[in-house]
Amino acid sequence: MAHPIHEANEESPYGNLTKEEFYKKHDILHQESFMINSQNMRIFTQSWRPADPGRRVRALVGMIHGYTSESGWLFELNAVAAAKAGFLVVALDLQGHGLSDGPPDHIADVQPLLRDCLLFFDAARARHPRLPHFLYGESLGGALAALVCLRQKAAWRGLILSGAMCEVSRKFKPVWPLEKLLPAAAFVAPEWRIAITPPPGRLSYREGWKGRLAGRSPNRRTCGRPTAATALQLLNVCEYVKRNCGELEVAMLILHGGDDVICDPVGAEHLHRTAASKDKTLKIYDGVWHQLIGEPNDVVEENFNTVLTWIQVRADLANPN
Repeated sequence: MAHPIHEANEESPYGNLTKEEFYKKHDILHQESFMINSQNMRIFTQSWRPADPGRRVRALVGMIHGYTSESGWLFELNAVAAAKAGFLVVALDLQGHGLSDGPPDHIADVQPLLRDCLLFFDAARARHPRLPHFLYGESLGGALAALVCLRQKAAWRGLILSGAMCEVSRKFKPVWPLEKLLPAAAFVAPEWRIAITPPPGRLSYREGWKGRLAGRSPNRRTCGRPTAATALQLLNVCEYVKRNCGELEVAMLILHGGDDVICDPVGAEHLHRTAASKDKTLKIYDGVWHQLIGEPNDVVEENFNTVLTWIQVRADLANPN
């Protein structure tokens, strides 16, 4: 199946079409809404599904974007590809991202983001209890997806991780001794931006035009440079996932770029080796950077078709009728 990335250009993920024309062409029903979280914040949510009411929906797929991304724009092309394959896809903008409330580039505590994911996906699963449920996460979203599955061991039929934040690369970490001083810096000046750390978006997309496209999102709210508190939270999330991933029992597909200088593939290898899951697959792609959608289009299509096939097989086993 052709991935919609083929239609994107440097100006728009929808090519020369409007967003509405793009969805109509792909026969996708798209819905947007806001939920109010436990902090009384407005969190933007979206869903995509086949527009044909007579077409069977095979599974529910929850998607979580990364630190410099959002649930729409370039990220949503994967959601559209999944909806075209017959899945109901749901996603949210994390706090401080896209159209959700919260300060951009600043994560003082990752737990509220995790609570938002649990609240949103619990509601989606409750609305569709007969569907098998899968979770897909990229980068920071991959770490959050792993945390969700650690909390809800039996709730998910499968977990797909793409460039998951399980180990921050030494090439991207704050230089010594700043890394050692990071807890103190986060306490004294939590919103200080670490100017010596390169913006991750610059190192994420191997095809430069896709990086420029990501930067043109009308809802983009990031300068890419994390605050001290954010950097500490990201490192702490990695350490927590590394310490506890042995408790993961969910079926897993782990995808990672071999040349990822944001999230080291060593973390993906550790996760695959350590997880208790009996059904687990690791694919490390030589020469691929952090964002799989940032690769040449034929590579994007091949890799995401791997994801769709993996989900389809397990969805059909869970729901043979």
